[in-house]
Formats: sequence, C-alpha cells, structure tokens
Amino acid sequence: MNTGLFLLEAARSSIPGVIMLGLGMVFVGLISIIIICKIMGMIFGAFKAPKKDTEPQKASPAAATNNAVIENRREIIAAVSAAVAEELGTEVSALRIISFKKI
Repeated sequence: MNTGLFLLEAARSSIPGVIMLGLGMVFVGLISIIIICKIMGMIFGAFKAPKKDTEPQKASPAAATNNAVIENRREIIAAVSAAVAEELGTEVSALRIISFKKI
C-alpha cells in the first residue's frame, strides 16, 4: 500500500514541474524562431541592391493614354454591368452604377 501512495504523491508533485517545463520549451522555441528570422533578415538584407537617387522621369506615353477619352465608354459600361449583374444573379436594371474609372 505504501508503494501506491508514494507513486501518487510523486505524480502530484511533478505536475507543476511538467507544466513549467512545457511552457519554458515553448517560449525558448518561439524566441529562437525570432532570433533566426532576424539573422536571416540581416543576411539577405545585405544582398539588396542599393537605391539609386535619380531624377524623376518624365511622363511616359502610357500615362498620356490614361487621360485620353474612351470612345466606346457606354459599350464598356454596359458590358461590365452585364457581367456584374450575371455574377450577382440580378438584372442589369437593378444595378446602380455611380462611377466607372480605369484602374
């Protein structure tokens, strides 16, 4: 009988120790992951190309076409509205288009 009681007492006294050991291992693991990430960032950060200080470029031809008037704007809006209505499962007349901008 004394052996069973001894084992029960030994198990009870080791529970807090096991909990503390588990929590300690988790925090050690998390801290080591943070340290490894910082070291990797420093290593791979050295391979970045240095930023060049250059003058701002002039407007490209593509930027000039963004401001151009779209000839068939109503047709494009109608096509996009039909696609949106089809996706939503509603009628085109149920949609209210507030604005239409090229992205």
